[in-house]
Amino acid sequence: MLDPKSNQCVGRVVGLWRYPVKSMAGEPLSDTEVSWHGLAGDRRWAFVRGDAPNSGFPWFTLREKSDMSRYRPSFADPSRPDKSRTVVTTPTGERLDVTDPALLATLDPGSEGVRVIKNDRGVFDTFPLSVITTSTIAELGNRVGQSLAVERFRPNIVVELADDVPFVEDQWVGRELQIGTLRMRIDKRDGRCVVITIDPKTFERNTDILKTVARERQGCLGVYGSTVEPGRVAVDDNVLVVAG
Repeated sequence: MLDPKSNQCVGRVVGLWRYPVKSMAGEPLSDTEVSWHGLAGDRRWAFVRGDAPNSGFPWFTLREKSDMSRYRPSFADPSRPDKSRTVVTTPTGERLDVTDPALLATLDPGSEGVRVIKNDRGVFDTFPLSVITTSTIAELGNRVGQSLAVERFRPNIVVELADDVPFVEDQWVGRELQIGTLRMRIDKRDGRCVVITIDPKTFERNTDILKTVARERQGCLGVYGSTVEPGRVAVDDNVLVVAG
């Protein structure tokens, strides 16, 4: 159990990921700035479905196109991700600006009203930061009988724990973490959807993964959070649970 009266180092950062375009491939990072709006450059672009006015979830994502992660976004100026032009490398190797109609044509050949938008605050499902531990991913893999790649869960921060205890993130809800110079609050457990059923390499779906999370984890895996003090995070930074 965590001692609420003292800071505790619970592990270290072993992965940092941002997603310049929602549902496209993630970009692994060695370090990054984190603002009030999450990791610099994270999910600033997204594609919107043509039926958006009739939907509470308007985004064109891996739900509609399971191989969308084959598209690899990057920044023309990596030093200024929130201001840089965003370029996408398609599965055929073509490099297109994210706003190029030719890119949309490859994503949605039917051109059924899908369009791209930019939001400088980020296009997040719930909160701007997501955290998961390697122990949690490994234990879910044990339960479904399959090794699960971290990319399947599309986190921002991946933590390797000092004590190999799965699902310990649940204990952090309502607490704050200090990671590098970033201070963040863990706001809620991460409710999962069909995206975690999609293999990030083969794009095949295994519905047992989501069924297991729904049955044994109340539909949640990992946690969501928000920034308390902006700062810089790097791989190998210690993760401290801050005294309350």
